[in-house]
Amino acid sequence: MTELSQNTSSDLSGLPVALGDIHAAADTIRGAVVETPCSYSRTLSNICGCDIWLKFENLQFTSSFKERGALNRLTALTPEERARGVIAMSAGNHAQGVAYHAKRLGIPATIVMPVGTPMVKVENTKHHGAEVVVTGATLEEAAVYARSHGEARGMIFVHPYDDPLVIAGQGTVGLEMLKAVPELDTLVVPIGGGGLISGIGIAAKSIKPTVRILGVEAWLYPSMYNAIHDGNLPARGDTLAEGIAVKSPGKITTEIVRRLVDDIALVNEAELERAVATLISIEKTVVEGAGAAGLAALMSDTSRFAGQKVGLVLSGGNIDTRLIASVLTRELAREGRLTQLSLDIPDRPGQLAAVASLLAEAGANIIEVSHQRTFSDLPAKATLLQLVIETRDSAHLDEVMAKLGASGLSARCT
Repeated sequence: MTELSQNTSSDLSGLPVALGDIHAAADTIRGAVVETPCSYSRTLSNICGCDIWLKFENLQFTSSFKERGALNRLTALTPEERARGVIAMSAGNHAQGVAYHAKRLGIPATIVMPVGTPMVKVENTKHHGAEVVVTGATLEEAAVYARSHGEARGMIFVHPYDDPLVIAGQGTVGLEMLKAVPELDTLVVPIGGGGLISGIGIAAKSIKPTVRILGVEAWLYPSMYNAIHDGNLPARGDTLAEGIAVKSPGKITTEIVRRLVDDIALVNEAELERAVATLISIEKTVVEGAGAAGLAALMSDTSRFAGQKVGLVLSGGNIDTRLIASVLTRELAREGRLTQLSLDIPDRPGQLAAVASLLAEAGANIIEVSHQRTFSDLPAKATLLQLVIETRDSAHLDEVMAKLGASGLSARCT
């Protein structure tokens, strides 16, 4: 994790959104959006050495906080604007929020999604009744198409983050967190375009000026970090946290973040994967990469949160099941619980049984077995035996390797 402190003054004057706007948004969305739990995690608190509360925005109907801002914006449309319909660009969560509530309110909706958006988000958006157009390599390219397409048809553009009504809607997350746990010292919030952290920042700093706000971005997309610090770190590539993979943060949100956010942390892909896997294994909750960014930041540098009362926003839970399986398997490998071994053995009867017997005695479980005789530089009377084994942890793996070595087998992790 990388971070850089910001000496913010927490000056709330002159901002385009005020605490009153966020309270008004809370009244607007009440009953149509879930007031999600903000629950204490005993296990994560013990692991990280601080008191952790989780705000489960992945439990919204569309599995994301984005419903809040979308509904607040849609409700403000005039009857004439509703009849014209709305258009939005989104990598998935804003799309579903707009589509779902537009259908509820009888508003025609078109959603433009960039190529590479997870299929679960595309299909869910269609399921909510919106017309979906998949185009553009990035969110920014999708936005250009959405604006031109919408202007040609007289549609109202619903921005995912750079809109005061959207920011006010997202700020209701902060109201709920401090209502549930007034003693929170630090709020850790994912940053994409900046709408969520802007709304939470205004709400939290208005209610409790001493609270610290930490924003978190993926290393591959440090756009707000660059904007705040005049940096030029590259923004590119495929990230597990596609929900915050934004190359250009909002103008409104950048100014709010500049004034109210205390730090911005960057987390890498391995840290994001670990956080997703941890939330599944410990909290039994499914969170997408962006939603797990806060926990990734905390687990990567627990010392800076020691003894604090920390609120983490689990911003969304829309992740492909195939990707979940991959993340969990990769985490098992990192923990030394799942390992691929390669062994050079004589190509004659009984050799596989001998290896299997040794592994059984060592307490290892064989998951996969394959022989490679053709594509190998071993002698013709030898074969390459490749195994995937399951062990308890890295220490147990070391014991298994030692036993194989003591038996005269040349085994290596691959």
